Amino acid sequence: MSEVFEGYERQYCELSANLSRKCTATGALNGEQKKQKVSEIKAGIDEAESLIRKMDLEARSLQPNVKAVLLAKLREYKSDLNNLKTEVKRIVSGNLNAAARDELLESGMADTLTASADQRTRLVTTTERLGKSGDRIKESRRTMLETEELGVSILQDLHSQRQSLLHANNTLHGVDDNVGRSKKILTNMSRRMSRNKWMIGSIIAVLVIAIALILYFKLK
Repeated sequence: MSEVFEGYERQYCELSANLSRKCTATGALNGEQKKQKVSEIKAGIDEAESLIRKMDLEARSLQPNVKAVLLAKLREYKSDLNNLKTEVKRIVSGNLNAAARDELLESGMADTLTASADQRTRLVTTTERLGKSGDRIKESRRTMLETEELGVSILQDLHSQRQSLLHANNTLHGVDDNVGRSKKILTNMSRRMSRNKWMIGSIIAVLVIAIALILYFKLK
């Protein structure tokens, strides 16, 4: 529900109730007092029409589901304003005698005021329902925002876990590379040790043979 619309709505309801009271009081006046009251009522009706135009513009700027409900309320307000205009026309054109005026007040105006009162009651009820709907909409919106925040938090956690897994994977690849290099180094060392053993064995064999020959020739 728009706070701007609600502000215009409160102003209109107060103004409409005030105009209805003035219409009832003006019907019993005569002369200049009556003209002055009629002028005040017409000025109030102009102000009421301005408020309805503002509510209409505000309602049409809102979301479609909210706009439809507010435009339905506006139709009730326009009907209420038309009833007030009808009352003013009857007062202005009321060059009737006292008996006719009393009868008019007791019959037509009483019915009109009753209808206006019923309409205002329906408007108040509708306003309360819209208020409750607005509260539900706000609650749904708050729930959606909380859900969105939770979803963003989960995505951030998943991203962090993914980064951790990628880092661990890179670390494992580094360990594998180091193990491979160590294996190659050990293999080369083993080969060198084997070659050194053969070389030392060959040298020892040559020395043994040389010593044996020397001894042989000396003892011969």
